[in-house]
Amino acid sequence: MRIAEDRGGQIGHYLQAFAMLRSSGERVVVDGNCLSACTMVLGMIPRDHICATPRARFGFHAAWMPDPEGRPVTSNMGTQALWNVYPARVRHWINRHGGLTRHMIFMQGSALQGIVQSCSDTREVRARSRRHERNTPVGYESARAASYRR
Repeated sequence: MRIAEDRGGQIGHYLQAFAMLRSSGERVVVDGNCLSACTMVLGMIPRDHICATPRARFGFHAAWMPDPEGRPVTSNMGTQALWNVYPARVRHWINRHGGLTRHMIFMQGSALQGIVQSCSDTREVRARSRRHERNTPVGYESARAASYRR
């Protein structure tokens, strides 16, 4: 499966989708933005089943829920759920970059070394994964509620 331009969504949906993906044994190629709840892929998919192309970019922030007027309010429980899924190296990187707040922080390029392996032959991986490409949130229509967008 190829992840590109996934803006995230509700944590529960991503937990379920990534658990099914992990069970399938399918390889995951991150080839673009993987933001918000999508970043849980780093803790839910085994390291030997995920790789990142040079275009991969992970965006982290605190979880939130809309208040009655639709404004984002930080969810401590949701943020803790994200934190619990992330591997130690990801948590360490997040802490060094200010923690999980309402503002998105981005991990890309050389920061991915030691966290997610590089896809060795981008063209070959892209050709193999094109049939499973996802440019939308992981397999469901209304996954927008928990993605913080500036």
